[in-house]
Amino acid sequence: MDSQLLNKSMANGDERNTNKLHVVMFPWLAFGHIIPFLELSKFIAQKGHKISFISTPKNIDRLPKLPSEFSNSITFVKIPLPKVDGLPENAEATMDITTEEIIYLKKAMDGMEKEVTKFLEKNSPDWIIQDFAQYWLAPISAKLGISRIYYCIITAWSIAFFGSTENMVNTNAGPPPTVEDFLVPPKWIPFETKTAYRRHEARWMVESSQKNISGVSDLYRNGVTMIGANAVVFRYCHEFEGQWLKLLEDLHNVPIIPSGLMPPMVKNIEDEKNDQSWILIKEWLDEKPKGSVVYVALGSEVSIGPNEINELALGLELAGSPFFWVLRKSSGLGNTDLIELPDGFEEKIKGRGIVWKSWAPQLTILSHESVGGFLTHCGWSSIIEGLMIGHPLIMLPFLVDQGLNARILEDKGVGIEISRNEEDGSYTSDSVANSINLIMVENKGRIIREKAKKMISIFGNKNLHDKYIEKMIEFLENQRKVSNQHISN
Repeated sequence: MDSQLLNKSMANGDERNTNKLHVVMFPWLAFGHIIPFLELSKFIAQKGHKISFISTPKNIDRLPKLPSEFSNSITFVKIPLPKVDGLPENAEATMDITTEEIIYLKKAMDGMEKEVTKFLEKNSPDWIIQDFAQYWLAPISAKLGISRIYYCIITAWSIAFFGSTENMVNTNAGPPPTVEDFLVPPKWIPFETKTAYRRHEARWMVESSQKNISGVSDLYRNGVTMIGANAVVFRYCHEFEGQWLKLLEDLHNVPIIPSGLMPPMVKNIEDEKNDQSWILIKEWLDEKPKGSVVYVALGSEVSIGPNEINELALGLELAGSPFFWVLRKSSGLGNTDLIELPDGFEEKIKGRGIVWKSWAPQLTILSHESVGGFLTHCGWSSIIEGLMIGHPLIMLPFLVDQGLNARILEDKGVGIEISRNEEDGSYTSDSVANSINLIMVENKGRIIREKAKKMISIFGNKNLHDKYIEKMIEFLENQRKVSNQHISN
């Protein structure tokens, strides 16, 4: 941001409370998106601005209770999710459904357009901060004189991989993308990178670039949202792979604003002392040697099949390191199957390992001194939580951007990706055990452990990331009600 704008904002700092912004937040219906949107809402509210946070009733009811300081500044707006054939009854988020059913959730979210429009007409906010899925929202907001931010919670390289806005929107203009197109870094990336998909991931990406039951492709949703935005905000910073931000500006001709990584605050142990789950977990962790435990968690969005569970379990057993594995039921409201582990597994690993089958306080566990490595699905929020504490990563990506994240992080030397079959994405217990042993035990993993520790100075630097947030909020304050240029129906 230019220094003149920054100085003006600082000089007018006292006016913040007399010129409150009204900002509407509207994330995609996945808790991996909803929670970062809520965290950003808190930062904006702390500067004296009013937030209206839109989601469905069930999703809002599942959010953690807000601290009392936000009771007057953040208002939750419940807008019902229309019923759609193919979407299970009572499903309102990706955690309620299988990967195959996500297209129906997008179609249902498109049906929220009428009620969202009514809310915007009635309340006339200054800004709407939206996600990728609501491609229909920018023309409505522009007509009402509302400025628009696309808040992208995935990494800059994941969006840059798809090229220019025109590339994303005009998917029918040329030959459709093939699997081979995703196996190498795209030609528009002007610097050296290992960013590419594996063959089993590329098939999924080809599908996401094609029109689905919702009427448009995911790529189209992203592209149209980019075109309609006054600026795009990324949960990102210049200090880690910053060259991707400049590339995005060149590709999309729109201001790209990093919000910083927004590393979450680690709860004080005193705050957790009445949490019965944490008391049990802490007792177990306290008995383990410093840096010896592998924390294993694959996020709330990943559906992991029986064979994948088996191989991961056997790999953990084979590796020999103590482990804490958060393993929850596969996605889907209709999925009542119990998690099936290999016969006798929990008896064999008793004392050395725990399989925790409900919610666990991830950041608190990662912060415990006995934890020395993080086996992760490579969602960006989990990566931030692991590296802000300096843990080396054992990476097992499954969806969307996770594979690209793993390639970048392995290239940076802060983790290792568990090897898989290139064609079908399967992995073996041996590949799991070998990766764990390299990171946790072997001498040749020492350099990875050291590089991961150095990441604390970037990922765990609260002062650095607070400054990014400050600048982003100043942008909102200084650019309110900007002209709504070229947006039309």
